[in-house]
Amino acid sequence: MYTNKKDELYAGFQTAYVDGTLASNMIYRPQFISNNYKEGKKVLSAIEDELRMCDQFQISVAFITMSGITPLLQTLKELERKGIPGEILTTNYLNFSEPRALKKLNELSNITLKMYDVERANEGFHTKGYIFKKEEIYRIIIGSSNITSAALTLNKEWNSKVISTAQGEMAQEIVKEFRQLWASPFTLDFDEFYKQYQQNYEIIKHQREIAKKEQVPSIEKYTLKPNRMQVQFIANLKKILERQEERALLISATGTGKTYASAFAMRELGFKRVLFLVHRGQLARQTKVSYENVFDKNITMGLVGAGNHDYESDYIFATIQTMNREEHLRKFSPEHFDCIILDEAHHTAANTYQKVMSYFKPRLWLGMTATPDKRDDNIEGRNIYEIFNHEIAYEIRLQQAMEEDMLCPFHYFGIQDISTIEDSDLKSKKIDAAAFNELTSEQRVKHIVEQAAYYGYSGSRVKGLIFCSRVDESIVLSNQFNHTINPETGKYFRTLALNGSASEEERQSAFERLAMEGGESTDVEPLDYIFSVEILNEGVDIVEVNQVIML
Repeated sequence: MYTNKKDELYAGFQTAYVDGTLASNMIYRPQFISNNYKEGKKVLSAIEDELRMCDQFQISVAFITMSGITPLLQTLKELERKGIPGEILTTNYLNFSEPRALKKLNELSNITLKMYDVERANEGFHTKGYIFKKEEIYRIIIGSSNITSAALTLNKEWNSKVISTAQGEMAQEIVKEFRQLWASPFTLDFDEFYKQYQQNYEIIKHQREIAKKEQVPSIEKYTLKPNRMQVQFIANLKKILERQEERALLISATGTGKTYASAFAMRELGFKRVLFLVHRGQLARQTKVSYENVFDKNITMGLVGAGNHDYESDYIFATIQTMNREEHLRKFSPEHFDCIILDEAHHTAANTYQKVMSYFKPRLWLGMTATPDKRDDNIEGRNIYEIFNHEIAYEIRLQQAMEEDMLCPFHYFGIQDISTIEDSDLKSKKIDAAAFNELTSEQRVKHIVEQAAYYGYSGSRVKGLIFCSRVDESIVLSNQFNHTINPETGKYFRTLALNGSASEEERQSAFERLAMEGGESTDVEPLDYIFSVEILNEGVDIVEVNQVIML
């Protein structure tokens, strides 16, 4: 068996270093490892693959952050379950590593974490090495990548993967160096370094925040400029108007800037009177704020609906439910608006939209959606592309938006639930008491809390959405969370259930409480989670959300 592996190693070396056309097993081939999204390459993927195959691992890196370890959490949990031992060595160099990330790693029972104290050693520490061993073979990745999100997925990073037997000189030298650092008198165990390091980190973090506040603030109105997608969209829209077309569709993945794209377009095209239609009141208010960041004060902006009657404004923001009503619709002549923008345009086949579209005759109807394709596209009058005369001003889907770094990076984990209720039962209007009790049991609540705490979130505190299968489930689970201790704070969770019966004011209040940091001087307490079923699945803009749980 050993001889066969040596043969595989020799073949791999031949391919890597002598003749790249020679066939060999990838497992035994030295490789160059870098990040290149166009080729689907990530340093993260190479490290994850090696973790899954190894019998033991050792890592020595200068910097560790939560964004770096989060995509590895599921793999690390599996290694803990299997009892695969790991040693991780980091440093207090520049106080850059995040205490929360170090604590998370140390909580895994199979991992031992140590810190090399550069201040006591009076020397720098900038290693980036990942050592994986399986039986008598070492696979070692050495190069420029720390355990941070940027280093493992985005940055220009150069790493080499070395393949060696345990008797190979290269492997022996690297492992020896790791062992020396691990046993150094300047290397501290977790319990020795953590408390002091955490205090230092918080002090330096506070100093950085003060420094930011002392900088001269930029005025968003003057620094805001369209991104590459928005520039091309505006150019294409001009061409559509030059052809005397009256309808256009912007297909843009959620989060890529549809609202700002439309604002820049209205400004560049010189439209004087614009109606922007949404399907939630809070979105009308948020959109108005975004437009105010783009336009000067010569353009008046107002709201119609929910007690607002700004009919005389140049730019009007309203819900489709409001504008659909005769008392609002008839306030304007059919030709009053130069452009009417329809947000979430995949709904435009609905009667409410069609009534408005039949009444008004603007120079341009601009539809915006992330999801134009629907299951009833084949039915006459329901196809969104047909409604907008197949005039696509611009299209950017999720994959392209991610590749072009236009979206906040996110991590998706598929976690086994402990409920055994069939989907068909969940979809029925009523379920029996036993099934409902299983959905809302203390055991399930404990499981959800444990998993949410382990996989974590980005930021100073959790601001989460929890999607349930039923309204009654969301209400009971929210109540149970409010009687459950948050392991991060030692206090009870603060949650509420928000569903279709909630008023516009209740929804807005809930969103504002979720977005709070927690240090504001107010009688209102921030929320940790909002439980919901059907009202948060589209057209909701809460940029502070940092964790989503789908039950």
